[in-house]
Amino acid sequence: MVERAVRVLLVDDDALVRGALRMMLEGQADIRVVAEAADGAEVPEAVAVNKPDVVLMDIRMPGVDGLTATERLRAQADPPQVIVLTTMNADDQVLRALRAGAGGFLLKDMPPAQIVEAIRQVAAGEAMLSPAITRQLIAHVADPEADDRRARARASLDELTERELEVAVALGRGDANADIAAELFMSVATVKAHVSRLLTKLGVNNRVQVALLVHDADLI
Repeated sequence: MVERAVRVLLVDDDALVRGALRMMLEGQADIRVVAEAADGAEVPEAVAVNKPDVVLMDIRMPGVDGLTATERLRAQADPPQVIVLTTMNADDQVLRALRAGAGGFLLKDMPPAQIVEAIRQVAAGEAMLSPAITRQLIAHVADPEADDRRARARASLDELTERELEVAVALGRGDANADIAAELFMSVATVKAHVSRLLTKLGVNNRVQVALLVHDADLI
């Protein structure tokens, strides 16, 4: 018996895409689509009214785009998780959205089962971002500030304990909590506690941003 369904807000300017996503997700007992929006400008009100756990956010929209909407949303107190949607698997806007606080990204043509599982993972606090995709995104962007970012990332990570750094590096590889627990010989609850401390110490709001810091510091 499902105790509480994951509440999802769909944000895409294409009504056909929203309809397809809704049909797919409504077949899941543990996921409920609570609202739709056709533009990033509609997101704040939709979130305030419907209290979603996860927002599926299209990146490219003609009004307020998904990047701007994600930045605004993640700046609020206790925001929902955001998964950005894209048709490209190497898009500089996707990387910017992840830095803004998105919990992961999905390609629109991914198999339905993977999209459903991604929503469950992000709602549970996991990241939906493979190490290969992270490397591809970062390599794709020619960033003149890379050296400065590397120095800032290393300075931030220097504040961590040895164990916290081990957990951070595991997050950078895209490992799930259970995998980190097995590798570092600790309980899943202890891993979750370390992740919470990492977010506080590093001043970030999700594990994807920890992973990006690890990559910025060239630790992966």
